[in-house]
Amino acid sequence: MKFETDYIEKLAKIITDNGLTEISLEDGEQAITIRKDLPEVVAAAAVPAAPVAAAPAVSAASAPAVTAQEAEAPKGKAITSPMVGTFYSAPSPDAEPFVEVGKTISEGDVVCIIEAMKLMNEIKSEYSGKIIQICVKNGDPIEYGQTLMYVE
Repeated sequence: MKFETDYIEKLAKIITDNGLTEISLEDGEQAITIRKDLPEVVAAAAVPAAPVAAAPAVSAASAPAVTAQEAEAPKGKAITSPMVGTFYSAPSPDAEPFVEVGKTISEGDVVCIIEAMKLMNEIKSEYSGKIIQICVKNGDPIEYGQTLMYVE
């Protein structure tokens, strides 16, 4: 079975619609990696016994500059996203947020929800302490490893 063109195009659309830079999938001995290389999406597929072709790396000149907020990141411990998805600060649109700046939390407390592939995933804190900064807004698309908030 090969990856169909329609399937590859749908994956490329997912990257574009969600602001992602790369997506990789494996199915048995087949693998596909699609990377966004501005301004187009470059796709590379591998079949058994063939290496995956790599898209050209983004040069440092085209990489975004570090913002003042990133340069002055808080000294606390970062709670990062374990997945790609959409950040939600509350269990429902009309509910109070799980956490706010200044709120004290304990290890294991739910701090947000990340929606991925129509599934709502509760994200629990690995730390106890006080929330000192929330880095994303409700409804923001987020990437794997992106800092969601800092705990002090």
